[in-house]
Amino acid sequence: MPDPAHEPFIPSNHNIVLVGFMGCGKSTVGREIGLQLNYPLVDTDSLIVENVGLSVAKIFAEHGEGHFRDLETDLIRQIHGMECTNQIISTGGGLPVREENRGWLKKIGYVVWLRAGVDTILERAGKSNHRPLLQTGNPREVVERMLAERDSVYSDVADLVINTDDLDISETVHGIIESASYHFSNY
Repeated sequence: MPDPAHEPFIPSNHNIVLVGFMGCGKSTVGREIGLQLNYPLVDTDSLIVENVGLSVAKIFAEHGEGHFRDLETDLIRQIHGMECTNQIISTGGGLPVREENRGWLKKIGYVVWLRAGVDTILERAGKSNHRPLLQTGNPREVVERMLAERDSVYSDVADLVINTDDLDISETVHGIIESASYHFSNY
């Protein structure tokens, strides 16, 4: 099995990859970028749910988080192997946690970290019962801890960081498209 961290860099195929914690707007922003650029949206969580036939929450409950992370790694390898081009790829919040996955993401495309603060995340994602990691007595504590653990991971993989707290969708999308256009013009 190839190790992406030790392979030579191959320019991305004009894919835009969105990473970040749950509730940062990856799916929403991804759909809008896709509409504006006429690129299909590939949502890794949705593909896993479709492939397995279980919701993310059920996969966590029945098979554990480790199994879900294995499914993410398998999927991101498959996406890389398909040599996809001109796509928006929205990843699950934990997908970049594995170092191997960060290597694949960098090879797949231009990686944008959508960042948000705890209050924004809780407002956007806290009411959903589809977020297994937030099904706890103190979701704020969980989000604070997980953000502290993941900030360096997201930073490591990102070509661009956008704080979505005070931006509307159109501002976020515009910034990503402009930055990605500049990035791709250098290849």
